[in-house]
Amino acid sequence: MGAVMAHSGKCLARMAESPFAIQNDRMVTLETPRLILRRWREEDVAPMTAVNADPEVMRWIRDGSVRDEQQTRDGIQAWEIEWESQGFGLFAVEIRSTGELAGFTGLSVPEFLPEILPAVEVGWRLGRSHWGQGLATEAAAAAVRFAFEERGLERIVSIAQVGNDASERIMTKLGMHPVRETVNPTCGRRVRVFELSSDQYVATTRNPEGHGAR
Repeated sequence: MGAVMAHSGKCLARMAESPFAIQNDRMVTLETPRLILRRWREEDVAPMTAVNADPEVMRWIRDGSVRDEQQTRDGIQAWEIEWESQGFGLFAVEIRSTGELAGFTGLSVPEFLPEILPAVEVGWRLGRSHWGQGLATEAAAAAVRFAFEERGLERIVSIAQVGNDASERIMTKLGMHPVRETVNPTCGRRVRVFELSSDQYVATTRNPEGHGAR
């Protein structure tokens, strides 16, 4: 992700001025006990840049490189374009009690891994100060519900580099299961692909004790 758009600043400014509803054709906001998942604003660029600049956060992302402010801004612009073109995208994750931006979660098309397309991936990235509190699982579970219950997807995937045990634990808690191991052609690192179908989601929703998401 990260298509460079000359008008990205104007577009983000326009987003900041636009009110958002819980859900309509253009804007979606999801709420969990501790989080608000919403569309992106101009003021999110700086805190998301801080998340992307942390080598520990970025350790398992592509080749592990950190990203600067312009790369972060370009990424947000690309995510917003995906919202407009696909009807889904990556949410900004806000802490309800403080208004702080924690990072992102949501849905995207994993174009970096053509062998599994067509597919929609659920993913997340939170700043290190928000690790170890179950927030990534809480945010991703809301994105999974949105994928199946609001967008009617039949299948979602999630992709983690081999060795990223923390992400694989979250995938398991979401009810996902591994279906393939392969290589990310953009960086040469091995990855595991996890999957969840709508039927499996319905089954685990009706029987929440049947998997680890509690």
